[in-house]
Amino acid sequence: MSSPSGSAPVRARNGLPRSAVLFMLADGLAFAAVAGALVSQHAFAMEPCPWCILQRLIFLLAGLVASTGIVARSRGARAAVAGVAIALAVCGIAAALWQQLVAAKSASCNLTLADRIVGATQLDRLVPDVFEARASCADAAVNLLGVPYAIWSMLAFVVFALLCAAAARSSD
Repeated sequence: MSSPSGSAPVRARNGLPRSAVLFMLADGLAFAAVAGALVSQHAFAMEPCPWCILQRLIFLLAGLVASTGIVARSRGARAAVAGVAIALAVCGIAAALWQQLVAAKSASCNLTLADRIVGATQLDRLVPDVFEARASCADAAVNLLGVPYAIWSMLAFVVFALLCAAAARSSD
């Protein structure tokens, strides 16, 4: 497919289509967010609450979806992948905002929507070092560089969504 001006498709310096590079960046961001959360948990004893775990799960799902966009050939396929990825990012943004504005002010977040979703997946039992909530929402409300973790998470979801939207709009 050629670009709108009739010239060759837009390619990154490495020869990959621009959309593939953008999906790779989104993918890397999603998996880096989870890696950062795991480092915070296991190296710095910052235990996660159910809303933290739900955001990890959403990042992983969104990253997997973005991975499929890397190989999407048609503009329609890229738009479909981006649409699903952006919908997941919106869910992540909502979870992060709920954690920051509501759950962080609660003494307990047991039996909340996040706790139920994570429990329903059984991931907390299958991979407890990654998906087991080990803190209350109030205890998990910590800052990194003066900014709450939930806000960092929300910002990562926003950037992820913007990268996916740009990949969908790419003319390659």
